[in-house]
Parts: sequence; C-alpha cells; structure tokens
Amino acid sequence: MEKNKTFTLDLECVKQGYANGIAPGFPFTEKEKWSMVDEAAEAYGKFLDALGCDWRNDPNSSDTPRRVAKAYVFDLWKGRYDAMSDITSFPSDGYQGIVLEKDIPLISQCSHHHQTIMGVVHIAYIPGPEGNVVGLSKLNRIVDHFGRRGAIQEQLTMAIHNAIDKICEGNVGVMVMVKATHNCVSCRGVKHQGASMMTSEVSGVFADHTKTAKMEVLEMIKMG
Repeated sequence: MEKNKTFTLDLECVKQGYANGIAPGFPFTEKEKWSMVDEAAEAYGKFLDALGCDWRNDPNSSDTPRRVAKAYVFDLWKGRYDAMSDITSFPSDGYQGIVLEKDIPLISQCSHHHQTIMGVVHIAYIPGPEGNVVGLSKLNRIVDHFGRRGAIQEQLTMAIHNAIDKICEGNVGVMVMVKATHNCVSCRGVKHQGASMMTSEVSGVFADHTKTAKMEVLEMIKMG
C-alpha cells in the first residue's frame, strides 16, 4: 500500500482537499470510509431540512441521506479516497508506433454544481526506443481514478495526460482528448440539450505541428 500510495500521490496535480483532488488522509481504510458516510449522511439530512423536505416521514426518502453519502464515498467520488491499483508495464520490444485506446467511458461530476459529466476519452501515446507500454485496462483505470471526483473537464484532461506521461516513461508523445456532455448545462441555467464539450492535452511529437502524428491519431479515432 505504501508503494502504491506514493506512486498515486506523485500523479496528483491539484491541491489536496479540492473536489478534484484527493481528500486529506488519502488513501482511506474501509472503517474510515464508513465513518465518513455516517457524518456525511447526517449533514445531508440537515441539507434536506433546510430545503423544507420532510424526508424522515417520506417512505421514498427516509434513507436518502445515507444513500447519497454512500454513493459519494464508494462510487461518485471514490477517486478521492481510494488509491489507484498497481500499474503494470511491459517492454515495447522495439515498437515505436502509436498506441491508441479510444472511446474509454467517462463518468464524472462537475465541481461547480455536482451534476453529471458523461462522455468518452481517447488516449494515444508513442513509446520511446527503450520505453514501456502499459496494460490496456490500466488506461481505463487511470480515466476512472481521476474521473470519479468533482472535476472541471479542462483539468481532468490535463490530469489524465500527466498520469500517462509519467507512467509511460521514455515516451515521445502523449495525446488525450475528452468529449463529454455536462448535465449542469442541460438541466439548469441555459438548459440546452445535446451540447458537448471537447478538450485535449498533447505533448511531444503530438504537439509538433510539423509532424503527422497528431493527424494520424485523429484519423484513427474516426475509423469504425
């Protein structure tokens, strides 16, 4: 755990305690997480009281404060409390082409209104001559680890990019693209349905516009 904790902390790029960062005391034990659930449930009950909701006598809402607390600690914001699982890497055996995983599912929450962010992430990188490649599912785990928090999409894109860049040591380029819809746009404020946001973070050969690597990735993403 200590090795994995140190490794996970090294990937963080926002201040501890922020909604899109790890919580103080990270990583949490099961006992600590259940204690947080108890405290958060009590606080959420008071929140519902302030909104004039008679949740205690409503059979559909009587356990809502605890349901909400459990959802945040064990699911919606679990990336703030659980260390990421170990990352396995392998020698590239001389492969120096593009590695691309596209359409990685993303489920997150905006830091502003705690509304759902849903979309997909495309990740590409090129291992160096002596570099390693990572197990394919680990890219999904990285997306899930940073996504399961409060987030702004711009910072989330950068966090995923920086993690790939550090984990794939010796790479010559990393490219991350995120396309997502924000429920806070469709259910409040302007209330526009169907609008999506796209963000990208690139480095190495992907940031060099005299190279064709970036265009090659974009063409690969278009392929069915």
